[in-house]
Amino acid sequence: MKLFLFPLILSVFAAPCMASLVGITTKSLPNGTVNTPYSAVINASGGCTPYKWTIASGTLPGGLSKTESTSTTSLDLSGTPTAAGTYSFTASVKGCGGHVSEVSYTLTIQPAAEHVVDLSWDASTSNNISGYNVYRGPDGSTWQKINASLVASTLYDDSTVANGSTYYYAVTAVDIDGDESCKTPAVGVVIP
Repeated sequence: MKLFLFPLILSVFAAPCMASLVGITTKSLPNGTVNTPYSAVINASGGCTPYKWTIASGTLPGGLSKTESTSTTSLDLSGTPTAAGTYSFTASVKGCGGHVSEVSYTLTIQPAAEHVVDLSWDASTSNNISGYNVYRGPDGSTWQKINASLVASTLYDDSTVANGSTYYYAVTAVDIDGDESCKTPAVGVVIP
């Protein structure tokens, strides 16, 4: 019995990648106040990760720094502004495929707070509550605790808000063992 071998012909076809392009989805940022902690997030989606973020032009207000999120899908701006003024800058994100998206922002840092947000909520029905934590964020999903110690009542005044900004608030209850409840649904407030 004879065995015949035929040459194997392999054809490989390459198709162009049809992945979506990266794009910055955050179109505006909240304003801030001198000597008041500031936090904002610039989000992007589409394309492929990891993303590479830069400030393409302009400068951030003094006291603020930028940090890529661990997933690289957002650029976190945080710190305590040191000087009042209007700052313009352009954030740039580059997807792993090389596509770039840029959005320009104008951020006003005012010298002092001019408004106060008065918050109130219903008391927890649990018997072992020792207090409440109040959270604020720019988008209803990114949160920063704004009270220094547990709030004993169901009232809180936030005097660290900036003109022309939108903030979201949520509250948690903390029991005597230090266990914290889930956040209440977010409530949005527009500062004139």
